[in-house]
Amino acid sequence: MLERTLVQAVRDALYEEMERDDRVCVLGQDVGLKGGVFKATEGLQQRFGAQRVMDMPLAESSIAAVAQGLALEGFVPVAEMQFADYSYPAFNQIVNEIAKVRYRSNGDFSCPLVIRAPTGGGVRGALYHSQSPEAFYCHVPGLKVVLPSTPADAKGLLKAAIRDPDPIIFLEPKKLYRAERQDLAQGEAALQPLGAAAVVRQGAHLTAVTYGYMRAVTMQAAARLSPDGIEVEIIDLRTLRPWDVETCVRSIEQTGRVAVVYEANRTGGFGAEIAAELAERCFASLDAPVSRIASPDVPAMPFSPSLEHAFMLNPDKVADGLRRLARY
Repeated sequence: MLERTLVQAVRDALYEEMERDDRVCVLGQDVGLKGGVFKATEGLQQRFGAQRVMDMPLAESSIAAVAQGLALEGFVPVAEMQFADYSYPAFNQIVNEIAKVRYRSNGDFSCPLVIRAPTGGGVRGALYHSQSPEAFYCHVPGLKVVLPSTPADAKGLLKAAIRDPDPIIFLEPKKLYRAERQDLAQGEAALQPLGAAAVVRQGAHLTAVTYGYMRAVTMQAAARLSPDGIEVEIIDLRTLRPWDVETCVRSIEQTGRVAVVYEANRTGGFGAEIAAELAERCFASLDAPVSRIASPDVPAMPFSPSLEHAFMLNPDKVADGLRRLARY
């Protein structure tokens, strides 16, 4: 067991998978000698060489296209976008090409690649460096979308993603890169299954479904409600497409109330899809409307600390939303 931060866990997963399978390669801007803008790939080029850890130009569409070509030629590429916002120039390549390989070839070809991207705000990244684009990619059949919230999950889910036969968008909450340390298992013992949520807090009065950085915020909010006799059950989805509906349904059948807590803009965020599905599936069990607790609809994350604080969800805001739901 080794104690690691989330970003170190990502590096561990890449290292172990490159050691295990010489088809695994890494590409992206500054992933080589520099080791990536957040140091997630630090030391990999020195260990595995420039043929397997490739620096790419400032051209995200090309990074995605080269990764697709490598995947179709039998390699297992892991492409890095320096920020999730930067994946938008590659959107056409990801959505119209990578996601459709298996379908358009009638199952004759798959496209086993991972696109890693730091996501979310809270680090004063401001414009172009703070968006939460998971809803865009969850909308696309043919893509899987993973968003871990702990070092152990980041390592285990990234290893599973690299071994998956289909393309995966792997979003890493940058606010959590160095927020905590965990003892991590090594090798096969570290693997985590894709598509399985985790019940990370037991509670009898309402269910909170969340993911990414909002897991930590919701845990703090739930702790503030406990002295008032409101016990919140918290589910961390970990994988957003496919997401674990059954675990959520089982919890709601016990609590009768559910809130979806997510960092992205409220309108059209992935929380809206979760809310709609759970309303359909759990209508007979609900004692209150399905609630969404999300960030406001503003065009971009502000740089000013006070305005960024106003945008971001925090334990006070989430606790207020959960308390209103409990009292409905």
